[in-house]
Amino acid sequence: MSGKPIASRRETPQTSADDWVRALLDHVDAKETNGWLEYLSNDARFYFGNAPPLAGKNAIREGVNEFFSTLSSINHDLAEILTLRDTVICRGEVTYTRLDGSTLTIPFANVLKLDGHGLIREYLIYADTSEL
Repeated sequence: MSGKPIASRRETPQTSADDWVRALLDHVDAKETNGWLEYLSNDARFYFGNAPPLAGKNAIREGVNEFFSTLSSINHDLAEILTLRDTVICRGEVTYTRLDGSTLTIPFANVLKLDGHGLIREYLIYADTSEL
């Protein structure tokens, strides 16, 4: 699925948000950085835990590709998706499989703040990845 803006895919607000978030995280789980980046505005800011924030698609691409290179696979199990005006919040568990085959499953919460075109302008990930 393409990274089409959420506003252009609205059938019902919740159904649209659910499909949109699941498609977004499918790109992450497949480690498809370019497909995932289609959901972000050009001037997006990306916050992942306590790592330094990244600004702009080029910096975000580099940081995310570096992170992906340390993992064999990623799998998100969504528990809840909430929408409030221009913000989508999702939470669940994510399982990271390291290059040595060992896994780490932890809770996560993502806050996605959208611009006026349905693209993500701020992507905040709350997860404790210190054991990776």
